Amino acid sequence: MSQEFNVNARIKELCEKRGFSYYELAKRSEIPYSTLNTMILKENQPSLSTVRKLCNGFGISLLQFFNTEDAPVALSQKQKECLALFDVLTPEEQALAIVYMKGLSHQL
Repeated sequence: MSQEFNVNARIKELCEKRGFSYYELAKRSEIPYSTLNTMILKENQPSLSTVRKLCNGFGISLLQFFNTEDAPVALSQKQKECLALFDVLTPEEQALAIVYMKGLSHQL
């Protein structure tokens, strides 16, 4: 028996992890807040194009959105670049980079 993927639950989970309000996600995703809010409140399933926009707002790929396990995922070119730069830093510089990125993402 297969279990259906709950897109709205995943959106809520990612918002909580990133500290995003639905308004902030809508703004980052370039979709109307009313569309996102109605979708979440009424448990309407979004179209694939809306999910793509939401992924852009979260800064993740569709694969990352639908992959809820800790399995390896394909990285975007920007993510690969960040990891390559991170790997050449000293441990102290890596710690500073993490703090800086948390500050940029409002997750302090």
